[in-house]
Amino acid sequence: MAGQGSGARRTAAACLLALLLVLTGLVGCTAARPADTASGEIRTLLDRHARALLARDEPGFRVALDPVYAPAALTVFRRLAAVPLDDWTYRVTRVDRTGDDRATVAAVLGYRLRGHDKGPVTSGRVLDLTERDGRWYVTGDRPAEGAPRQLWEQGDVRTVQGARSLVLGVDQDPQRLRAIAAAADRAVPAVSGAWPSEWARKVVVLVPGSLDAMGGLLGAPGASYRGIAAVTTGETERRADAPADRVIVNPDAYGFLGEFGRQLVLTHETVHVATRAHTSASTPVWLSEGFADWVAYRGTGRTAAQAAPELRRAVRAGELPARLPEDAEFGFGGDAEALARAYEGGWLACALIAERWGETELTEFYRAVGAHPGREGAVEKALQEVLDTTPEEFTAAWRTYLGERLG
Repeated sequence: MAGQGSGARRTAAACLLALLLVLTGLVGCTAARPADTASGEIRTLLDRHARALLARDEPGFRVALDPVYAPAALTVFRRLAAVPLDDWTYRVTRVDRTGDDRATVAAVLGYRLRGHDKGPVTSGRVLDLTERDGRWYVTGDRPAEGAPRQLWEQGDVRTVQGARSLVLGVDQDPQRLRAIAAAADRAVPAVSGAWPSEWARKVVVLVPGSLDAMGGLLGAPGASYRGIAAVTTGETERRADAPADRVIVNPDAYGFLGEFGRQLVLTHETVHVATRAHTSASTPVWLSEGFADWVAYRGTGRTAAQAAPELRRAVRAGELPARLPEDAEFGFGGDAEALARAYEGGWLACALIAERWGETELTEFYRAVGAHPGREGAVEKALQEVLDTTPEEFTAAWRTYLGERLG
C-alpha cells in the first residue's frame, strides 16, 4: 500500500509540474494543431468544392480557390457546364503537409455522366493547397502520376446527345460530332442484333482535338495510337454499378476513313462496350477483336478477300498461318501489316464458328471463354463444351477456311 501511495504522489507532482510549465509558457502545446485537424478541414473544403461544381454554383466554387489559381479553375468550371454530370466527388487518400501553410493532397476523383454511368468513373488527382488566416485554399489540381487527363482539361467541350449515344468533343466541328453520334446510334442496334445478352444499349464517345490529346485521355503517348481510329476503355471488373465504357476516337486516323470505314470502326468499338461484362483476362485478343470485327462486318456483304487483304496476300504467297494470332501480335506501334493480319485472322476464326456451328454458338463460346476462372484452359474447355471440338481440330479447320476464302 505504501508503494502505491508514493507512486500516486509522484504522478500528481508530475501533472502539477506539467500544468505549471504550460501556464508559464515554457511548453507550447496550446499553439500546436491536432495532427488530424488539417486533414479534416481539407476534406470538408473539397466536399463543399465538389458540391458547388455539381450545383453550378460559381460563387460557392470560387470560395475554395486561391486568387492566383482561380482563373484556370474557373475555366474548367465553365467548360464542365456542357457536360451532363450526375455526380462529382473527391475521395482523399492522403494529405502531406509540405510546410506550415501548404499541403499536397492525393485524391480519387469520381464523376458520373447523367443517363450513362451507373457508378463513378474514377481517376487519381493531386491537389495543392495553401492556408491563410486559418482557411485552406486550392492552388492546383492535376492528374496523378500515370493518370489520364480529362477531356475538359483539353479545351471547350461540345456535346451532342444522340438517340442512343452521347458524344463529347474538343476542338471539333459540330457537324462532325453529329455525324459521329449518328454512326454510334446506328451501331447500337447492329450490335444488339448480334449480341443478345443484356447491356446498356447506349454508348459514350469522346473526340479529342488531336492524336496527342487522345494519348492524354489514355495516359499514354499519342504516337502509340497512330493509325488506330478508335479505342474503348472501361472497367474489366464485373460490377453492377460499373460506369459506362468510353469510346475514344483518334480524330486524325478516323478522318481518313470513308463513310463505310467510320461506321465499321464505331460498330466494332460498340461491340467492346456491349461485351464488357463477358470479357475477362481469360479472353484471348483474337476472340475479343475477332468477334468485334465479325459483328461490324455482319450484314455488310463484304467478302473475306475484301475485308482481309493483308492475310489474303500472305495466303496467296504460301504463308498460311500455322496458329491463331497470339495476344502480342495485336500490339500497337509495331508492324502495321502484321497487326492487320492478326485482326483479320481473328475475324475469320469467328466467321468460321458462325458459319459452321452457328451465330448462337459463337456468342455462347464467347461467354464461356470469358467466364473461365483463368486463361489456361479457357479456350480449350469452351471449344469442347460449346463446339464439341479440340484446339487442334479447330486450328486445322481455321487454316482450311483461310485457304478456301483467301487462296
